[in-house]
Amino acid sequence: MNAGARKTQRIYLTLTLGNTLAASFIWGINTLFLLDAGLSNLEAFAANAFFTAGMVLFEVPTGVIADGWGRRVSFLLGTVTLAVSTYLYYVLWQLSAPFWSWAVVSVLLGLGFTFFSGAVEAWLVDALRFSGYDGGLEAVLGRGQIVAGVAMLVGSVAGGVIAQATNLGVPFLLRVGVLVALFVVAFWLMRDVGFTPERSTHPLQATRAVFSASIENGLKNPPVRYVMLAAPFSAGVGIYVFYALQPFLLELFGDPRAYSVAGLAAAIVAGAQVLGGWVAPRIRRLVRKRTTVLILSSIAGALILVVLGFTRVFWAALLLLALWALVASAGTPVRQAYLNDMIASKQRATVLSFDSLMGSSGGVVVQPLLGRAADVYGYPASLAISGTIELIAVPFLLASRQQHAQADQANASTDTSDAELPPP
Repeated sequence: MNAGARKTQRIYLTLTLGNTLAASFIWGINTLFLLDAGLSNLEAFAANAFFTAGMVLFEVPTGVIADGWGRRVSFLLGTVTLAVSTYLYYVLWQLSAPFWSWAVVSVLLGLGFTFFSGAVEAWLVDALRFSGYDGGLEAVLGRGQIVAGVAMLVGSVAGGVIAQATNLGVPFLLRVGVLVALFVVAFWLMRDVGFTPERSTHPLQATRAVFSASIENGLKNPPVRYVMLAAPFSAGVGIYVFYALQPFLLELFGDPRAYSVAGLAAAIVAGAQVLGGWVAPRIRRLVRKRTTVLILSSIAGALILVVLGFTRVFWAALLLLALWALVASAGTPVRQAYLNDMIASKQRATVLSFDSLMGSSGGVVVQPLLGRAADVYGYPASLAISGTIELIAVPFLLASRQQHAQADQANASTDTSDAELPPP
């Protein structure tokens, strides 16, 4: 890796560290926070569904902002929006506000995250290509996942411990503080290189042009389309399971106020994410096609969730949680690399945002349905149902494989340090 690529990677890892650390302060206790505010299971997961609905509504518009005004502008807007909406969450908790207000602020939270999705990844890939980087994408994306996992491990454990020592609102205030600091860091470090924003005196016309091009390179591109169509099932289930594990593990543990246990669940996911990021590029040295990794990851993850639904032993549940998270994390960099190698630079952020939109749309439907299942049948049954829903993603991944895209075999069977990056 040359000096320019190394600098790009350092900035990317720094932004990933700060962004994930800020977000993860509440990941271990978010569901408990909503329930403590007086919401039922249905209302808590419906609030989460409004969050994902916000992502669905704003993914493409914010992706267009990233492609039309710059990835740096998008990232800075994300830090501000997320900081403000997180503080509003804290205010709602203090007021024991009605559900409709949680729904509104949850949409704003979703808006904040959409400024990040697609923009950071697009910035990284374009900057690496500009610097002449000649390695495989899995290697850098895997390192990013490792850093994110470490940040999530620290943040989620700290959030749970701090909540238990103080109250459930303090981790939300910590998130706001870190986001403010991240804005300053990104303002000084992040520059759009290898990409020129197409600003126009006619913003609506530019938006239509970028959006049309992203559809052409996204949904109208068969191997990309089928990966996107799998996202609602896999991502929707993943969002629900992550948050449902908090009360589920507390139920198995036997102490509803052991918030550090809920933080432990998020920490296990973080540790698995670190290991998965390390494993992903090494798996690509052994497996010829990227879709093989994606298909096996979905099948294994679904089966683990079904078994988890029948588990009544706390430590066995923790082990199954770690396996589920590891399987999912090992497939994530491979999926990112597969998509990026099939997307043109000018529409990269918009297409990646559209992919995130597809995943979020699954969360809008899946979360309240599974939350209702948890109310009626209990968390174990809802987890088993989650596994069956995730299996629906497999036929779409098989369809993508059958398109025989060049990206499916890109950088296969090469050393992760000197794999060749496909040309733009």
